[in-house]
Amino acid sequence: MAQLFLALLHYPVLNRMGEIIASAITNLDLHDLARSCRTYGVPACYIVTPLKDQQALANRLTAHWIEGKGGKILPERREALKLLKVVGSLSSAIEDIARKSGETPVLWATTAKNGGGALRHCEARDLLERGNRPFLLLFGTGWGLAPEIFDLADAVLEPIPGVNGYNHLPVRSAASILMDRLLGGG
Repeated sequence: MAQLFLALLHYPVLNRMGEIIASAITNLDLHDLARSCRTYGVPACYIVTPLKDQQALANRLTAHWIEGKGGKILPERREALKLLKVVGSLSSAIEDIARKSGETPVLWATTAKNGGGALRHCEARDLLERGNRPFLLLFGTGWGLAPEIFDLADAVLEPIPGVNGYNHLPVRSAASILMDRLLGGG
């Protein structure tokens, strides 16, 4: 089975007006993504932001749980937070995966918007099970990934369907659902 990595992009993402922005890192996203990645055996989750103050914030938060008092109190949380890698760009994440695995990852973008030609979750799972190249699953904060990320992606996964037309999950929830669909035992 191929390895699945995750990246949470804080840039380039969209705001509600469709403009490209850099969004803020949140403590909840870091903790919940790390714990979900650990649960499903994801080897690394890249937190992508070019903003130095946001990188410092993420590094300070994770250091508390990896090297500080938080890790002593909850060692299982330390193991999860070790999976987070703060990087300045998507290309840095791709290069890190290529360096570790010897191959450039296949890029899968995610979206909440319906569009034609999306890769179904069952097909993506099948590709992971049969593949040996690494895969990098891209999530966007704010109002989603910027168009340039979709241009880079090898495929776009189908959105997680909502009920009655509502589909606006928190990114950490969407990531957990997709990890379960792609890597879960059921």
